[in-house]
Amino acid sequence: MISARNLVKRFGLKSVLRGLDFEVAEGEFVGLLGPNGAGKTTFLRILASLARPSLGRVEVAGFSLPEQAAQVRRRLGVLSHQPLLYPDLTGEENLTFFGRLYNVQNLPERIRNVLALVGLEGRGRDLVRTYSRGMQQRLAIGRAVIHDPDILLLDEPYTGLDQDASAMLDDVLRKVTAEGRTVVMTSHDLVRAQDLCSRFDVLTRGRILASASRQDVPPDGLQAFYRRSVSSLEPGRAGAHDG
Repeated sequence: MISARNLVKRFGLKSVLRGLDFEVAEGEFVGLLGPNGAGKTTFLRILASLARPSLGRVEVAGFSLPEQAAQVRRRLGVLSHQPLLYPDLTGEENLTFFGRLYNVQNLPERIRNVLALVGLEGRGRDLVRTYSRGMQQRLAIGRAVIHDPDILLLDEPYTGLDQDASAMLDDVLRKVTAEGRTVVMTSHDLVRAQDLCSRFDVLTRGRILASASRQDVPPDGLQAFYRRSVSSLEPGRAGAHDG
């Protein structure tokens, strides 16, 4: 479903991604872990066709990037810690706007289903600026899935959420991924990642250092796996700068 080979991204003289290789099969939920500056957001931006690699080959859903970006975008839902909603529109109006962008058929029915999916069926006609932070993030998931994408890219979606809002977001993500979508999520929350993801990849210094399936990581063992993976790279081996 997603394939990256020898991916390099440079900003001037600074290399953020350094020969990264990455594969995701259909239906996998991959947790992309790594310290700040590891290149996780840059990598997701490339997968989302929002940035171009300096070198390397990227395919998403069978289409090459950046050459076939339009075909890739139809199959993607993208969510970050910023909800990217219009606060002076209602929830329904936001979903209507994004649904029309994707030419979603039977849009009123789809909006009702999506609001129910994210637990906002009673708040669809309220202005988004009246929503709590957690409600906005749930609606943002609705925005990301309104066109029924095959792939979800989630960049630190829990940033700024309290415990209750995070628990509600857990439930929503379980529902949308139970439908068979392929998911890549960056996260610093290892406990939450271990609960949600089917695979864990550790990215630091611009490369994937380690990968393990959920079955290979013992309960409460993800933190130890992560620390071993990050410490396995001696300082200076991959260059002096992290991206």
